[in-house]
Amino acid sequence: MTNKNKKRRRPAESDPERGPATTDARRPDGNAERRARKEQARQTRAAERKRTQRSAFARRVAVFGVTGVIGIGVLYWLQRTEGAKPLSEAAVAAAEAAGCTTVRSPAGGAPGGEHLAEGIPITYAQSPATSGEHYGGQVLPSSPDSYDQPIASEPAAVHFMEHSGIMLYYRAGGDGAVSPDVVAALEGVAAQKRMTVTAPYEVLPDGTGLALAAWDKLQSCPGSITAAQATTIAGGFSDAYACTANAPEPNAADDCPS
Repeated sequence: MTNKNKKRRRPAESDPERGPATTDARRPDGNAERRARKEQARQTRAAERKRTQRSAFARRVAVFGVTGVIGIGVLYWLQRTEGAKPLSEAAVAAAEAAGCTTVRSPAGGAPGGEHLAEGIPITYAQSPATSGEHYGGQVLPSSPDSYDQPIASEPAAVHFMEHSGIMLYYRAGGDGAVSPDVVAALEGVAAQKRMTVTAPYEVLPDGTGLALAAWDKLQSCPGSITAAQATTIAGGFSDAYACTANAPEPNAADDCPS
């Protein structure tokens, strides 16, 4: 049975001073808050993506920059050292006139240039040696450029040749020895040329008065060679091989142009 006396809820009325009445005046708009949070999250993600992209771009630029610098450095390092040059026509003619051999390399190619600890015995198949094992802590300096006694350590001379040095070895006495004028001529060449050293050699092969040695290169001349011939031949040999990429480590030389 319907209660006719039950009061009906009247619609909210407008208050002229307070404006239209509302049934939820104090409740915040939940949808608006969610939209604001979503927008904030979207902006945060967008900003993070931009930071990540900038960081990735910076890394790529850095990598390319370092790679480019290294590439330029390697190219410069390789180009600044020229390869071996041909002997001058004057040097070739003087060698023929003096009865010298042509420039040759050891049979079977140059032995490796491994650095060994001092004290480990080293023997060379070639005399004088032009390449092979040597002691890492011993290298003949380019100065002094002339010795009146044999080099105490042949491995040090080999190490010098690995750095693109030139050795002018001569027979100082006995049968087949070169004249004092030739010794003086060789000392003059060594004084004028970079990375060129002259010294007597105790046991040159029979018939050899002068041996010109570079890394994996050897030219031999008889003791009858003249001072003028020695000057031309030794000068041409030094010009062809000193401070060049004929040697494995020319950039380690202490007297080559940089």
